[in-house]
Amino acid sequence: MLNHKSILITGGTGSLGKELTKTILAKWPEVERLIIYSRDEQKQFQMAQEFPHDKYPMIRFFIGDVRDLERMKRAFNDVDCVIHAAAMKHVHIAEYNPDECVKTNIGGAENVIKAALNCGVKDVVALSTDKACAPINLYGATKLTSDKLFIAANNIAGKQDIKFSVVRYGNVMGSNGSVIPFFQQRKESGILPITDPTMTRFNISLEDGVKMVLHALEHAWGGELFVPKIPSYRITDLAEAIGPECEHPVIGIRPGEKIHEEMITSSDSFTTYDLGKYYVILPQVPHWDLNAYIEKFNAMPVEQGFSYSSGKNEEFLTVDELRQLIQEHVS
Repeated sequence: MLNHKSILITGGTGSLGKELTKTILAKWPEVERLIIYSRDEQKQFQMAQEFPHDKYPMIRFFIGDVRDLERMKRAFNDVDCVIHAAAMKHVHIAEYNPDECVKTNIGGAENVIKAALNCGVKDVVALSTDKACAPINLYGATKLTSDKLFIAANNIAGKQDIKFSVVRYGNVMGSNGSVIPFFQQRKESGILPITDPTMTRFNISLEDGVKMVLHALEHAWGGELFVPKIPSYRITDLAEAIGPECEHPVIGIRPGEKIHEEMITSSDSFTTYDLGKYYVILPQVPHWDLNAYIEKFNAMPVEQGFSYSSGKNEEFLTVDELRQLIQEHVS
């Protein structure tokens, strides 16, 4: 699928970007170019040690900011596929720095779209988050806006041969700034603070996040928002899995946090289909034949009023299952 193509990953030095890089190089060793686009020179320097040029001559490290349209146009030149992973993602930081979050998450999305259209890119997959579903915080609101921009970009592409799609998922195990490494770091102190004892979260591994991005690259027709079927966990069970001997004081939720996360609302149910491994929210005005799409992917409409919440999930991970997954994917 990706051999002899040029791929660019914005925010490519992040957790998912590095896992994508590892996977792409392993599965498609004849990829023409793999461009890591990010603004952090130190992370690029460190990543270049993991993927040295003499072993991976196809990798390019490109310093740039998604806020800089002209720089992005330069980076997107002769690129076939773009995976947009760059974002400001910390909820409480976004609440106190709203302008910066808007510039990166909304302005950056607009620039990715403009650069892709300008440079003849063929496929764009944008990463979203469960916090973009019925958002109550600024980060979620900016990512919802970003999702809408990418989906609508298919309508302004005209006759250009380009597809924009979105993948939305929950907490990625072990990703930068997530709760699992935070608990692991705090374990030695003997105290794992709990924001709310009823809190739940979706859970997905980096590997499964990567598989979902690659699924969208291969199968998207343009305008889809893909949602994985993944388990949930209770924050109290996660604390028990990591630090059973620790105290678990309740400290209250942080600014912008939800007790439960959602990935599909009941309002989305009218355009949501079950693809088997994934759900997909289709555009309200698709630019392709809906019946042909349904037949191609054996897509089954969900019940009207269906919603997908971490608190009402059919599958919850046990303490033992969480320990096993942490050992496999994080430790």
